[in-house]
Amino acid sequence: MIYNLFNLIIDTVATLLAALLLLRFWMQAVRVRPPFPLGQFIFRLTDWLVLPLRRVMPGWGGLDWSSLLAAILVALLSMAIELGVRSAFNGETWLLLALLTLIHWVVYGFIGLIVIEVIFSWVNPDAPLAPLVRALNEPLMRPLRRLIPPIAGVDLSPIVAFLLLRIILFAADNLLLHLIV
Repeated sequence: MIYNLFNLIIDTVATLLAALLLLRFWMQAVRVRPPFPLGQFIFRLTDWLVLPLRRVMPGWGGLDWSSLLAAILVALLSMAIELGVRSAFNGETWLLLALLTLIHWVVYGFIGLIVIEVIFSWVNPDAPLAPLVRALNEPLMRPLRRLIPPIAGVDLSPIVAFLLLRIILFAADNLLLHLIV
C-alpha cells in the first residue's frame, strides 16, 4: 500500500510538471501567446528547470528545446524512481518506459485539449481561453478538417482525432511490449 501511495504521488507530480513543460514547448512551437496570468503560471512553475537547461540546450529553429528536454528528464527520473523502488531496474527498460511515458503524456495532452475545445464549442465558443485552445489544436485538427467536412454544421474531426490518438497509444504500448519481451 505504501508503495502504491508513493508511486501515485511521484506519478502525479511528474505528470503535472511534464504537462506544463510540454505545454510550454507546444505553445512556442505553434506560436501562441497564452493569456498573461496563464503564461505567468506556466513559466513560473517551470523556469527553475528550463532556464538552467538552456545553457546546455539553447533554443534552435524558433523552438524552446530546453522545455522538451526538461519533460524528457522528468520522464526519465519518474521511471528511474518507479523502477528503482521495484528493484527491476535495467537501462533498456528504463529508457523504453520513459519514452512510452512521454508518448502517453503527449497523446493524453492532445486528447485533453481536444476535449476542452469541444466543450468550448458547445458551451461558450467566445470564452477567453477558447482561441488559445483552438490554436494549440490547429496543427493536429487542420488536416482532419480538410478531409472530414462538417456534416449539418457538426464537426466530426475530433472523433477521428481521438481514434488516431488512441491508435498511437495502442501501437506504442504494443511496440514496447514486443521490445521488452
